[in-house]
Amino acid sequence: MPRSVNSAASKARRKKILKQAKGFYGKRKNVLTVAKNVVEKGMTYMFVGRKLKKRNYRQLWIARINAACREEGITYSEFINKLQKKGIELDRKVLADLAMNNPETFKGLIAQVK
Repeated sequence: MPRSVNSAASKARRKKILKQAKGFYGKRKNVLTVAKNVVEKGMTYMFVGRKLKKRNYRQLWIARINAACREEGITYSEFINKLQKKGIELDRKVLADLAMNNPETFKGLIAQVK
């Protein structure tokens, strides 16, 4: 009896990896063994990137809040501390948005905590 090879599954595996490697340069896009390594490494960067994205956005929000606070003569750390003492629970994303898009409202918030 001849050896049975599940070629449909093998082709599907290869196709899946090569589809993920689409757009890569040189052998990385069409040689399975090379593509497999590159795709795997790309997925690790993808995972790390999702974590870094959160870190970078928080850093940006803090910089924006700090810049807006300093225009009003108060530092970022003082502002956050006074917000917590007053019981105003706004996260940094919202505060940064207010500082950028509604400076009058942000100034009112600073006046409220001073």
